Amino acid sequence: MRIFLVEDTRDVGEAIVEHFARIGHVVDWETDGDAAAGTLDDTMYDLIILDVMLPGRSGFSILQRLRAVGSTTPVLMLTARSEVEDRVGALDIGADDYLVKPFDFRELEARARALLRRRHGEATNLLECGDICIDRSARAVRVGQREVHLTRREVTLLEILASRPGRVFSKEDLLDQVFGFDEEAPSFNAVELYIGRLRKKLHGAQAEIVTVRGFGYQMVPYGPT
Repeated sequence: MRIFLVEDTRDVGEAIVEHFARIGHVVDWETDGDAAAGTLDDTMYDLIILDVMLPGRSGFSILQRLRAVGSTTPVLMLTARSEVEDRVGALDIGADDYLVKPFDFRELEARARALLRRRHGEATNLLECGDICIDRSARAVRVGQREVHLTRREVTLLEILASRPGRVFSKEDLLDQVFGFDEEAPSFNAVELYIGRLRKKLHGAQAEIVTVRGFGYQMVPYGPT
């Protein structure tokens, strides 16, 4: 999934980016509040991790602006301020969760997973499509009883497609969500390459990745679920 991190403390930001990238998520990182607000005007994310104290514009101001324009993207606030009034204030203006620094990265990851599940109306970390089962916590995939070994980007791509069966994703959509801003700009051929690898590894599954000519790709389940 594509995550937007707004954090001006460099070592914290680097650690968060590295942590989420290691488990297959794309993280775009901004350190300035004004620049972050500009990015959010043009780009959709699955989750925003937002520090409170920022140069240029505070995290509270960014959050208020987001909610004022009707954005429902989940927002997890980060701050060194542990007062109850701060937490209540953030939640009241639209934050979905709040984590006080310093924090354990396992807790940050678990809270992020919970917010992403809630966004898609899911109760657990298991995502199923046909007989394909994706364990979002372990980043593991099974087809029926068969374990399928995928790279982290292949898991991310499969997760995107399987989370919304029937929806057509363009190659541009998939590039944005799998590679993000900071990667060397890959071509559409990279998407075709990953789709081809996934199809081979998922051979025999009760769901398939279908090419919708001129539009993109969709995951289509069939058979018993």
